[in-house]
Amino acid sequence: MQRVLVIIPTYNESENITKVIPQVLDQTSKDYEFSVLVVDDNSPDGTADMVNSYKNSNVYLIKREKKSGLGTAYVEGFKFAIKNGYNFVFEMDADFSHDPKYLPVFIEKINEGYDLVVGSRYIHGISVVNWPMRRLLLSYFANVYTRVITGLNILDTTAGFVCYRVSSLSQIKLDEITSNGYSFQIEMKFKFTKNGFKLAEIPILFIDRRAGSSKMSKKVVHEAFLIVWKLKIKSIFGKV
Repeated sequence: MQRVLVIIPTYNESENITKVIPQVLDQTSKDYEFSVLVVDDNSPDGTADMVNSYKNSNVYLIKREKKSGLGTAYVEGFKFAIKNGYNFVFEMDADFSHDPKYLPVFIEKINEGYDLVVGSRYIHGISVVNWPMRRLLLSYFANVYTRVITGLNILDTTAGFVCYRVSSLSQIKLDEITSNGYSFQIEMKFKFTKNGFKLAEIPILFIDRRAGSSKMSKKVVHEAFLIVWKLKIKSIFGKV
């Protein structure tokens, strides 16, 4: 049986976390065993306490002392997956914008010989529900901008619903990752591409969060705008 770890970073996700965990674990089958790792940034709403009260040997928690960002949360989760011998590892949000029902579809695709599979909002037009037009346009054109500058052959470069083959992920120098917001998503896809790994996309329907508040900020957008140029320059000098 292959082992799958789903990493869920959290900050004030008490309304969602105990609902999403069982739906992830329900994807376990005779071929795949799913586990959940919650990386919580000391949420004042008690998210970590809710995870701790969830008595299941396939549910893990890393509680950090302060709000330290999306990228560092995933890096900690990746190191956990590598250390503990998982076959595949996912990035996934707690807010149900990433529907757990898609998890087996990712696994089917990655088993076709890919190293990274992206849950894409932009394969069949735009598959996003409940976003204001301003945010939708920002996301869409940010992806166009990223593809033009970096040359990435992925329609949804900023997607955060992603599956990695752990044997490939272990070859990435995780301690050299520089971005920490949503630009982390761009950097990981860029590093996989430049290291010769195979990437693929599957279509998903992205539905904006049901509860809680968005973590998007001007700082996050600014970092994503700059990271593409940093990656481009590094690649020119062979430092990616």
